[in-house]
Amino acid sequence: MTERLAGCGTALLTPFDASGAVDEPALRRFVEWQITEGIDFLVPCGTTGEAATMTTAERRRVVQITAEQAAGRVPVVAGAGSNDTRRAIVQSREMETAGATHLLHVVPMYNKPPQRGLAAHFRAIAGEARLPVILYNVPGRTGVNMDAATTLELAEVPGIAGIKEASGDLAQITEILRARPAHFSVLSGDDALTLAVVAAGGDGVISVTSNATPRRMAALVRAARSGDLAAARSTHLALTPWMRAAFVESNPLPAKAALHLLGLMGPTHRLPLVPLLDRHRPAVRAALVAAGALTE
Repeated sequence: MTERLAGCGTALLTPFDASGAVDEPALRRFVEWQITEGIDFLVPCGTTGEAATMTTAERRRVVQITAEQAAGRVPVVAGAGSNDTRRAIVQSREMETAGATHLLHVVPMYNKPPQRGLAAHFRAIAGEARLPVILYNVPGRTGVNMDAATTLELAEVPGIAGIKEASGDLAQITEILRARPAHFSVLSGDDALTLAVVAAGGDGVISVTSNATPRRMAALVRAARSGDLAAARSTHLALTPWMRAAFVESNPLPAKAALHLLGLMGPTHRLPLVPLLDRHRPAVRAALVAAGALTE
């Protein structure tokens, strides 16, 4: 795909059955519902999908199911990241054969490489990948921030097509937007900053909250990208309670609780993740009602 990746993509939750295995029928139903609701692209096997506790074979199967169900209707941006560059390349090949259209590669976690190490890591992946690579900067989880200069250096590398920017630093994101090449997509990695990033010239969001509210998050992005900031602002304000509630505990705990309330998947997580605390459930329910995803 040569067009810049844009719009609202859902960082897909992975449904597990009571035994902890991937619930394949629930995943197919969930993917179909997301597409029917108007989502622009799908992002399986990221942080929200609990990929850290999945084997390579499980990741491959989740991406395969997602791609099969999508059937070319929307792009499939498969999480393939690792803090081991060699493993990231192997996982990229697995995701390619599973049917992904793009690869999502996170900044290596725990190793804490310097900026030149980040650049070398992503250059090595792009040199081996046969699909467009979307970088993912999320210092709150990885322990290191990829700065704007490094991102812009990598934006010139053949095969690197964009970034999911979850630094929360609007000045950094604006610098990337100011100097990026024309082909390079900049996607918000924070739901609450989506409107600000798109208004500054960004291309969209990879969203957690769109797991439960795909139609409204997609509408927010479309309105902002078309210049209808009044409509985008109205939708953003309506979704704000859900954007807060979706992070009342670590992602993906509130989001999976929400999808369970909506009847779209079971509540099972894999350790070390555990179900949402009961005291947070009323806030999640109230936020879904306010967002129009659930009736009282």
